Amino acid sequence: MRRLPHGYTNRTHGDGTTVVKRYEGPDAAGRREREGRLLADLADVVPVPPVLGADGDALTLGFVPGMPGQELLETGDAAEVLRVCGAILRSIHAVPPQSLSAPLPGRGPVLVHGDFGPNNLLLGFTSNLSTYAVTGVVDWEFAHLGEAIEDLAWCEWIVRTHHPDRVDALDAFFAGYGGPVPDWADRQDAMVARCVELREFCRRWDPDGPAVDMWDGRIATTAGW
Repeated sequence: MRRLPHGYTNRTHGDGTTVVKRYEGPDAAGRREREGRLLADLADVVPVPPVLGADGDALTLGFVPGMPGQELLETGDAAEVLRVCGAILRSIHAVPPQSLSAPLPGRGPVLVHGDFGPNNLLLGFTSNLSTYAVTGVVDWEFAHLGEAIEDLAWCEWIVRTHHPDRVDALDAFFAGYGGPVPDWADRQDAMVARCVELREFCRRWDPDGPAVDMWDGRIATTAGW
């Protein structure tokens, strides 16, 4: 199996048929259990990888075809990719929390993905090859119950941080979501809050590691937008 790109809190390997995801860092066992349970719960509701097995620190998942959304942002289709992101996020937030097999951490009215953005979506073309469709939503290890603004703001943060030349396409993301757009100040506060959470996650993992300084810098940048 070859190591797949884009993993930060886990090691993921695949061979085109299966994917093995090994969890690392704080609360690894809990994150594995949470993601495995959610993937099973959402199998008929949201396009997610099928769970084939769980063993120790790893989940074995079925391979899902598609291109990572973050790569497609660079192809000139950013508005359409982000519109599809918004539409699938609305579907996630429509999942009734009471339909889940076990309680999730947090308090709030909606299922929050916890790391939502084009980086965690796989997309393919629809049957008429005219637009994109989501083939898989991946990386549910930080899912919890919370507020819709958490995912909305974090997707925007991903675009502003990693694809700053595609910021104009965020209008399509919010249009695809179809709900009220929170005020900028509230979105920015949610972005900063999530950056702080990730800094503390990294501090628990490696108190003197470079990731802590990286998130300190990102907190300052985000607060200055």
